[in-house]
Amino acid sequence: MQRIVVIGAGAMGCLFAARIAESGAQVMLVDVDRARLDAIAREGIHLVDDKGARTVRVAAGVAADVQPPVDLVLLFTKGMHSRAAIRSVAHLAPAGTVVLTLQNGLGNPEVVAETFPADRVLKGLAALPADLHGATGVSSHGTGHLELGAMTPAGEDAAHAAAALLARAGFDARTSAQVDVPIWEKVAFNAALNAIGAVTGQPNAGVDNAPGRRIIAAMVGEVVATAHACGVPVDEARIHAAIDHALAEHRAHKASMLQDFIAGRATEVESIQGAVCERARAAGVATPVTDTLADLIRLMEQARR
Repeated sequence: MQRIVVIGAGAMGCLFAARIAESGAQVMLVDVDRARLDAIAREGIHLVDDKGARTVRVAAGVAADVQPPVDLVLLFTKGMHSRAAIRSVAHLAPAGTVVLTLQNGLGNPEVVAETFPADRVLKGLAALPADLHGATGVSSHGTGHLELGAMTPAGEDAAHAAAALLARAGFDARTSAQVDVPIWEKVAFNAALNAIGAVTGQPNAGVDNAPGRRIIAAMVGEVVATAHACGVPVDEARIHAAIDHALAEHRAHKASMLQDFIAGRATEVESIQGAVCERARAAGVATPVTDTLADLIRLMEQARR
């Protein structure tokens, strides 16, 4: 039986922990929120998806409770917590554990590689929605896909093994030798929909209109220009197709950044919009709309401190 650790008991962490546990692997969900962990350990994860509603039992604890051997760590914290989270399981590095980050934004694999060898670091994206409901509930509807790859060529076998594990858990998981392309395309998707959702307070349906579409198009264009300047050949039409699908099929979904504001949590503005703008400045690319939306989110965060 494979031993899997999922770090981060947010919507994505709970979704993945539950589905992987259902597939027969031994899963432990790790977080710093002891109240949430206690609730999950006591009640399990209440999962609702296209297969229906059920409760999945998952072990839950803090990082110090995790002992090797562990085959795979999935990192699902917010980007600003990545370094602390991965250092909390540094004791797994000597035992050969592989780490996969499917987090939003840019820079997370490099942070993981500060603690784990780069040939055991996998990176990718999860293109599917998930929403938390209370301390133990999570829902996800509709189709989506996972794309992952190795940080170095030596990690390709580990990437294939991780994709196979996730496929057994019911995810549409695939590997890619050019995983930076879909990662940047997801960044463009998130930079646009997360920012406009957070600033307006609207679910997807509320930004599917002429002014919303103009802002979305401008932000996507800026991220695409930045990616191309960084040598990543993203496809702008494919990004817009993904946004069109989200606006049409997940109209009630609240962007994760909006969910963070509603819950009083810090947002991932620096890992998403901030990271894009930082790379754009270094490459000489102008990003006025992305800069403005990022600053609006920063102002909103400051206002509630």
